[in-house]
Amino acid sequence: MALGGGRDCGNLPGVGLLEKLVALGPAASQQQVSQILSTELEHWRKNAKKATVILSGLARHRLPSLARLVLSVMLHSGIESNVFHYSAVITSCEKLGKWELALSLLNKMPQTGVLPDRINYNAVISTCEKGGQWQLALSILNSMPDLRAMPNEISYSAAISACEKSGQWQWALSLLSNMPVIADEINYSAAISACEKAGQWLLALNLLSNMPAVRLMQDAISFSAVISACERVGQWRLAVSLLLRKMPEMKVFPDKISFSAAISACEQGGQWQAVLGLLSKMPEVRTAPNSVSYSAAMSACEKGGKWQLAVHMLCSMHETGLAPNEMNYNAVIIASGKSFSWQLALGLLRDMSQTCFTPDEVSYSAAAASCELAGVWHLTVSLWSSMQAATTISLKLSAVPQVRASESAVWSSTHV
Repeated sequence: MALGGGRDCGNLPGVGLLEKLVALGPAASQQQVSQILSTELEHWRKNAKKATVILSGLARHRLPSLARLVLSVMLHSGIESNVFHYSAVITSCEKLGKWELALSLLNKMPQTGVLPDRINYNAVISTCEKGGQWQLALSILNSMPDLRAMPNEISYSAAISACEKSGQWQWALSLLSNMPVIADEINYSAAISACEKAGQWLLALNLLSNMPAVRLMQDAISFSAVISACERVGQWRLAVSLLLRKMPEMKVFPDKISFSAAISACEQGGQWQAVLGLLSKMPEVRTAPNSVSYSAAMSACEKGGKWQLAVHMLCSMHETGLAPNEMNYNAVIIASGKSFSWQLALGLLRDMSQTCFTPDEVSYSAAAASCELAGVWHLTVSLWSSMQAATTISLKLSAVPQVRASESAVWSSTHV
């Protein structure tokens, strides 16, 4: 009989210890965990590595709460914990951004006679980064030297990324310039991304340019971030120059992300010819366009009044085995609508409905506007009514309370 919300797996024959624990799920109680571990604890007392294996397994299954319960049972049973045990549990928190639990474990380590090491601190900083806690990440980073755990480039990379994701580009640059250790490519890329997200394209370009001077290799990630920064401020010529001239000059091979960023920059600048040129160059460097590339290209054609080219691109996606997404369909519906091709707009709307995509407000609005321009008023009214009905259903579905935590969703998706 089950003890609480999980399954009673303590006596299942032929099932390993890790599988029994995983079967309990994230809602397991400490009593259930104790029951399963009752015959194993003495083995763990003699060989601490066995506990590390189980805790690491729970981390791989993204079950931090369950891993914490296992650690708690160990401590209550008088089994000495070590830095590897805590590292495994904190790592499981990191994967899901459970920063509160990770910080609690870090603070508890000295109370159990375990001194946190740099790996523990780095994992907690990374957890804070994933949880959007940039100030806490900086606080932990600054406290490390006082606790005899000197930060390294990994520590700073996690802290810079935390600032980047929270839009704190000034702090990201400050950390990079004041690092007591030699910065690496990951540190620079994180700082460049922080500038990119804040629209600071000149600072991003300056960081990229400085990398060779400090003997760091520029790569596709750092270039892509600067190209994206150019896109945000309409610097499409510079974006294309970085992609087609500077990257080959530095022997950096452009990837899909680099091309998509440059194509988006051209699209923002209304340069549909440049977009087509970039699309045609992608196969030359053995890089196939993806849905993002096509979506930007279709939007550029729409802005340039080249609706036939947008339709051709949508057909090309089907021919190359690349499934169009909602953004691709919407871009072509908008393009065809502006050209008075209301029949085509309706056909695309119907195609969307027959696939796994549900037309949204953009889809219906564009198709309705096309019919309105063509004077087909009865279809215009019908489309507006369909859009209102679809919007109402969407709102009702979004109002359904999400009673499961992310950990429960991850567990249930892999243990049905």
